[in-house]
Amino acid sequence: MNYHHFQLISTALKLTRVKFVPFLLVFFAVCFSSEVVAQKKSAWVMGRVVGENEQPLGNVSVVILGRLKGVTTSDSGTFRLRVPADKAFAIVFSYTGFKTEQRNFLLNENEEENVVVRLERGTRELEPVVITDQRQRREAGLVVINPKNAINIPSPTGGIESLIKVFVGSNNELTSQYSVRGGNYDENLIYVNDFEVFRPYLVRSGQQEGLSFINPELARNVSFYNGGFQAKYGDKMSSVLDIQYKKPRNFGGSAYVGLLEQGLHLEGITKNNKFSYLVGVRNRSNRNLLKSQETQGNYVPSSWDLQGLLTYQINAKNSIELLGNISQTKFTLIPEFSQLTSSVFSPYFSANLGLDIYFQGREEDRYRTNMLGLSFIQSPKKNLRLKWMLSRFENDEREGIDITGAYLFGEREFDKSKADFGLINNPLGSGLYQTYARNKLNIEVWNASHKGMLDLGKHYLQWGQSAERQTISDKLHEWEYQDSAGYSLPYDPGNFILNKVLNSKANLTISRVTGYIQDNINVGGDSSGVIMQAGARYNYNDLNNELLISPRVGFSWKPAHWKRDVIFRGAAGIYNQPPFYRELRRYNGSVNKDLKAQKSWQVSAGFDYNFRSGNRPFRLTTEAYYKNMWDVVPYDIDNVRLRYFGENQARAYAAGFETRLFGELIKDAESWISLGFMRTREDLKGDKYYDYTVDDKGNVTDSTQKEMGYIRRPSDRLVTFGMFLQDYLSTNKNFKVYLNFLYGSNLPYNIPNSVKYRNALIIDPYIRIDIGFSALLLDSEKANRRSHSPFRNFENIWATLEVFNLIDRDNTISYMLIKDFSNTIFAMPNRLTPRLLNLKLVARF
Repeated sequence: MNYHHFQLISTALKLTRVKFVPFLLVFFAVCFSSEVVAQKKSAWVMGRVVGENEQPLGNVSVVILGRLKGVTTSDSGTFRLRVPADKAFAIVFSYTGFKTEQRNFLLNENEEENVVVRLERGTRELEPVVITDQRQRREAGLVVINPKNAINIPSPTGGIESLIKVFVGSNNELTSQYSVRGGNYDENLIYVNDFEVFRPYLVRSGQQEGLSFINPELARNVSFYNGGFQAKYGDKMSSVLDIQYKKPRNFGGSAYVGLLEQGLHLEGITKNNKFSYLVGVRNRSNRNLLKSQETQGNYVPSSWDLQGLLTYQINAKNSIELLGNISQTKFTLIPEFSQLTSSVFSPYFSANLGLDIYFQGREEDRYRTNMLGLSFIQSPKKNLRLKWMLSRFENDEREGIDITGAYLFGEREFDKSKADFGLINNPLGSGLYQTYARNKLNIEVWNASHKGMLDLGKHYLQWGQSAERQTISDKLHEWEYQDSAGYSLPYDPGNFILNKVLNSKANLTISRVTGYIQDNINVGGDSSGVIMQAGARYNYNDLNNELLISPRVGFSWKPAHWKRDVIFRGAAGIYNQPPFYRELRRYNGSVNKDLKAQKSWQVSAGFDYNFRSGNRPFRLTTEAYYKNMWDVVPYDIDNVRLRYFGENQARAYAAGFETRLFGELIKDAESWISLGFMRTREDLKGDKYYDYTVDDKGNVTDSTQKEMGYIRRPSDRLVTFGMFLQDYLSTNKNFKVYLNFLYGSNLPYNIPNSVKYRNALIIDPYIRIDIGFSALLLDSEKANRRSHSPFRNFENIWATLEVFNLIDRDNTISYMLIKDFSNTIFAMPNRLTPRLLNLKLVARF
């Protein structure tokens, strides 16, 4: 880390006027103040650059490592460069046709160093030409993500989703799922090469999850829309993740080995450029990650997948693509013991509370996913592209749980000088519970689609039609028994009653027909003027016979005569979400086939501003948004499991503001900061309760009926902050540092079966810092290797050490509700992962 990162944070704070982040400014100022002071002092490096025969070389680039600008040598090969004093730095000398040379220095203030640099003839790669994608500046809500950063970002799950969480926030490092602008996990669309993909549905917690469908080593383009997406995308209310896989041009590949995950990918093309292949295989085990959980036991998680994209170019105008995926995740847990601790502070009661649970039983889960998609692509004219697609997607899930827990609850001793340190010395409650489940789910989705694109210059027409058949076979059998102080809950002296019982079978076949038409209109030119995207889509399904029409429009405007590079953009439209498997299920397990789609109208507006600060390019984006939702299906969330009410019984809204700052603080090191503010509320129909007036003897003397009105939704989070920074040593570009920092303010948590206290519990703010250190073990300078070297065909090999949860914060994901002997309920937090280390080796060839 260096002064440039401090400068980015300072710039972000000035632009956003944030009140909650000043501690970041203080933190970085203290940590890096010595570097800031050092940069105010200067010295000089001067000298000559010559070739192999001592001939002077003119116009040689002389740049301090990490800087964007430097000087060039004169015709006589001389140069003079002002450099920082009292700190180590490197100067890079580069010239076309010669090998790049690097020199390291450490000079005192006002010291002058005279050097002679000799360059050897050899190959030097030309600097890549960076073409700014104006689409990411012109489309509302669009964030274009570099998939190469997915292997670098320090995060337990890794992948593309970890990069997305920097922008939208997170409250669980064990899952690849995310919520966007007040939505939930089911409100996000994911496409891979225009095929929609789905996630497992029975997963209860992040520790049961395996690999994400998306293999970042295969990805070429990643477009993420956090709202305001166009009519060509499907019917969800929150976001779209659009992935395009690579199109190989030559042979290559990569391999990586880590404590958590291993992977290999190969790509290539035949000599006649007709057939290309892109294949990736991955294996993951979270055992090292989960063994530090509060619930001790034998964790056996495993996940693997195989993906491939095969392309055959029939002729210049026609091609065929075949995308396939097969994956399996297994999770086995034999729990033994759990020790939870929490503190209570109030004017009436203060205590360090503990909950000790001893387990018997086991859990075994299995999730299988298969997907096969065939595409036929035609280009009969230069301005016309037609795509015909057929796909099959299947999720097959099994869940088996039979776990009994005996618990003791009370005050825990934290005085290390006492013999009962760590033990519960004042019991407040005891009991036993048993959780049993035998659940099966199979979802099969067949889809036939057509998409077309016609370029007419000022107009770019897009259209599509899709027919889909979904088959759902579902069997749920689960129950829960609770015993407190020897009494079965709920207590009924004459009967044995289980606390919760769920028995249900469902076999559904749903046919859907969807379509869209859209026109991208260019009024003016690409660099200025107005660009609009106007379109509409429809959706019909035979489950509830509901026809949905969703008009959507987006615009961008760049003032032609402004000196500043600013683009204003916005979007508005109708976003509907027809029900799928989870929304149809009521709490009692029954299926509501008459459930209507959740509906919303949404507006967003903001600007995109390119500017320079300290001779460095930056990009600032801001966007304000508002969602008005009706026919909402309320839900509760526990860890990653969503439980819907199965009824259209609420209205809701979400409003917020987001700003992001992108910048390459030092050359070839992309970094960004994201800050968001959001409020989302819902109003449930019939959520009424009574307040009772009680006299001194405990008798009810009066009652008042009240209605809750608008309350917090489960995803209501006021502040989200994300930061991803990259840096390397000032004297060695081959040693890099990656920092991933996430902050999210508190979230509500629901108290079951309570109208008055729905979503009344509070989950503390989520704060997490992950850091990674990478060192280059083998570079791409193949000419220096011997012909018999086993590494002669490798481009590079990197070794990485990652520290997860650097500050070792105990983040909370959910609560366990426990009753004491007086029937008072206490909430005991379930924590996420502590500080952990991970090692990783990445090779590319």
